[in-house]
Amino acid sequence: MSAPAGGIPVLILKEGSTRSRGRAAQRNNIMAARMIAEAVRSSLGPKGMDKMLVDSLGDVTITSDGRTILDEIEVEHPAAKMMVEVAKTQDDEVGDGTTTSVIVAGELLGKAEELIDKNVHPTVIIDGYRKAAEKALETLEEIAVPVNPLDRDFLKKVAMTSMASKLVAENREQLAEIAVDAVLHVARKVGDEYRVDLDDIMVEKKPGGSITDTGLIEGIVLDKEVVHPGMPKRIEKARIALINCPLEVEKTEFDAKINIETPEQMEAFLREEENMLRSMVEKISSAGANVVVCQKGIDDMAQHFLARKGILAVRRAKKSDMEKLSKATGGRIVTNLDGLSGEDLGYADLVEERKVGDDKMVFIEGCRNPRSVAILIRGGAERVVDEAERSIHDALCVVRDVVQEPKILAGGGAPELEVAKVLRDYAELLPGREQLAVQKFAEAMETVPITLGENAGLDPIDVISELRARHEKGERWAGVDVIGGKVEDMEKLEVYEPLAVKKQVIKSATEAATMILKIDDVIAAAKAKPPKTPGYGGVPPSY
Repeated sequence: MSAPAGGIPVLILKEGSTRSRGRAAQRNNIMAARMIAEAVRSSLGPKGMDKMLVDSLGDVTITSDGRTILDEIEVEHPAAKMMVEVAKTQDDEVGDGTTTSVIVAGELLGKAEELIDKNVHPTVIIDGYRKAAEKALETLEEIAVPVNPLDRDFLKKVAMTSMASKLVAENREQLAEIAVDAVLHVARKVGDEYRVDLDDIMVEKKPGGSITDTGLIEGIVLDKEVVHPGMPKRIEKARIALINCPLEVEKTEFDAKINIETPEQMEAFLREEENMLRSMVEKISSAGANVVVCQKGIDDMAQHFLARKGILAVRRAKKSDMEKLSKATGGRIVTNLDGLSGEDLGYADLVEERKVGDDKMVFIEGCRNPRSVAILIRGGAERVVDEAERSIHDALCVVRDVVQEPKILAGGGAPELEVAKVLRDYAELLPGREQLAVQKFAEAMETVPITLGENAGLDPIDVISELRARHEKGERWAGVDVIGGKVEDMEKLEVYEPLAVKKQVIKSATEAATMILKIDDVIAAAKAKPPKTPGYGGVPPSY
């Protein structure tokens, strides 16, 4: 780009840079963001469709999870990337509502474009949207129903609502039970509140069997097998040593040469190596351990000595698994065998190697303090297992959200419609053009029930007019009953969602929309050219 100065062009931007500004830049950004919203729109709700995503290597993912869809499609446009970040934020914060947040953000931008065409300045729209978002959050707090954070019944219903739109919907009752059990196992009381760290819940998946074989293990599952065939495969009343050092004779870190001149010296050298390994095993055995989980390697000779002592050993366990084991069994991870004592050992009622599908896994059950639990997901095919894992992740997240912030709302688009009704009344109190923005925000909120209805094959106009009428009559929880194909009281249908998820949807969507609206100039640098292939002037060199 160049600007003429007295007839001489002055280069300001690098050659090949492009710039779009003003209305053109805004239009481009809004269009790109809305395209992303359009891509996930049809996957919202229990009657939403799945997407098949094929990456550059030909790997296939089948999912209706907003975050996964947007992660897998490689988005190029910078404004569209911001929409992908909305889904990411939503997933990281509350774990569910990713599709909703993207659809609402896209709709907010669409409504803003209508106002820009009527010459309303983007800053005015942004101010209106911020006021509307504050009012919407306030309204959600007011209509939310407080619950007991340990009420299994409500927690299960919230988990089932989260999984209703997934591939595993038929098995959602069983999976919801598992999710609630897992979260309540690891919930810790801090003052008057509960805290849940989802890292304490281990999710392992193994294709084979069916979804109904998925189960909760009050302990840990290691995707490893026992290292030596001579070791016991089952140990009851296990005393577990957690070791973070190799049971091998370590090589020196500096270059060293050993001169061996006679066969006797060679034998003495090997015997000394053997003795070192034997003494390592002796230390473990004398501490009273009958199970060893090692984060590093175990030498063949050490395996042999451990097997002779009747000790079950697993090697190369993941660091995260070691930490979970430490929490679950009450053991301490030891980095030096000299310091190993009986007090460092963890306890479990049973450690057993079992065949799961084609592989062997080590189950550690009946732990002293099950502050860490595992969910083993089974399913007929790898794609099914992967989608089941994503569904269980969402279910665990929503149960955690309710345990940590024990307030719920009915689903089916009812809260969004109630918010829209309140915002319309609120808009009339505002002076100037901001009220237009607040009205548009209200319309954008209604896109959730409209989309739910569309995806269920209902007429969106009939749905929205009936919903508005029923909310005006004071039916706060009237929403779209997707399964029955009509407007219904969602509280009676026991469709519940966490307040935390709905609040985050409004926060993420509003922030993304206002950020994109503020941009009026896009300056893109030239793309880096790929390096030239070797050769001389395009002619391959001759050898």
